Amino acid sequence: MSHLGRVFNEVPELYERVRPGYPDELFDDLAELAGLRPGSAVLEIGSGTGQATRSLVGRGYAVTALEPGEQMAAIARRKLAGSGGFHLETTTFEQWDARGAQFHALVAASSWHWVDPGAGWPKAHAVLGPAQGWMSLLGHVVVRRADETEVYGETADLCERYSPGNPDWGHPPLEDEVRATDRGWGEVADPGPLFEAPVVRWYPTVQWFDGAGFADLLRSQSMYRKLPAEVREPLLDAVADRIRTRLGDRVPRRYLTVLRAGRALG
Repeated sequence: MSHLGRVFNEVPELYERVRPGYPDELFDDLAELAGLRPGSAVLEIGSGTGQATRSLVGRGYAVTALEPGEQMAAIARRKLAGSGGFHLETTTFEQWDARGAQFHALVAASSWHWVDPGAGWPKAHAVLGPAQGWMSLLGHVVVRRADETEVYGETADLCERYSPGNPDWGHPPLEDEVRATDRGWGEVADPGPLFEAPVVRWYPTVQWFDGAGFADLLRSQSMYRKLPAEVREPLLDAVADRIRTRLGDRVPRRYLTVLRAGRALG
């Protein structure tokens, strides 16, 4: 897992508070696709503070979770204290010793893009293949609607003022454009012949924020975490002020939450 993938460990409480969760319908669909039932062995990669983990444990699965960030893992352990069938190891997937374990499903919620694909896909197949288990990637794609005010459109001048020419800046895609990308494993390396072509399903999600809350959301994201603090903090203060003064101090952040799930080939 790359160094950048661990920047969330700097702000674990913030991450837990502002990041969107995953809808129950997604886990219903995963259970149906993968034939999961109470007691099914599930491996979770990059569990963070346990946002997806809590849903998996709540369904009675035997969950082994991996999280390299010690502070993130501490929150997950606290939130899931006393839960049966839950074990968390503070490690990356690449460094983890599977010790011959086999799983019915592997879940990576907004984390697989941090895993080295050359090591990650074969290792995922090794722990899923003998049981023809299911690989499932969960994520959130920020989207916009053509008929709705979108925060980046109202604050792009601030982004350019504080971090000019930053290649991360840009409008989120339109919702319909994202829904059209309903093939394959998304923006990660393709696993080749190790897995079936995935089933892809979308789940609309929205969060509402005031200016301070939206700034905190951005503060939890990697494109802002990697900015120097002397750039990031004045920029986010300016974004919060713009939302308060021009946008009525209430703005949406829209996502299409996505499930991509495919069976391991023998």
